[in-house]
Amino acid sequence: MDFHKHGISIGISRIENQLFFSLKATGKLTHEDYEVITPMIESALAGVKAPIVNALIDATEFEGWEVRAAWDDLKLGLKHSDKFNKVAIYGCEKWQNVLAKIGSWFIAGEVRYFEKMSDAVDWLT
Repeated sequence: MDFHKHGISIGISRIENQLFFSLKATGKLTHEDYEVITPMIESALAGVKAPIVNALIDATEFEGWEVRAAWDDLKLGLKHSDKFNKVAIYGCEKWQNVLAKIGSWFIAGEVRYFEKMSDAVDWLT
C-alpha cells in the first residue's frame, strides 16, 4: 500500500484588521485539501472588516498540486487578491522561487521567496 502524506496546516492570528496566516504545505496537494482549508481562510477573512493579510508559507515539504487543486488555489488567490499585503514563501527548491514570481501576478501585495525561515519572518515583520 502506497502512503503519500499531503495537506495544508494553517495558523491564523489576528490583531484588529490585520491577519497573519502561517501555512505549511506538505506533499502533492489535492482538491480535498482545499475543501478543508478554504472554509477556514474564508471564515477568517469574513470576520474582519477590510482585512490586511501577511502570510508565511512553509513549502519545504511541498511537491506541487494535482490539477484540480491548482485550480482551487488560483480561484482562492484571485478571490482575495486585494487582501494580501505580503506573502513570504520559504522553500528549498528553485522552482518555488519561480512559483513566487508567478504568484505575485495574481495578488495585489508582494510575494517573495526565501531559503531561510528567519529571512522570511524578518521581511514579514
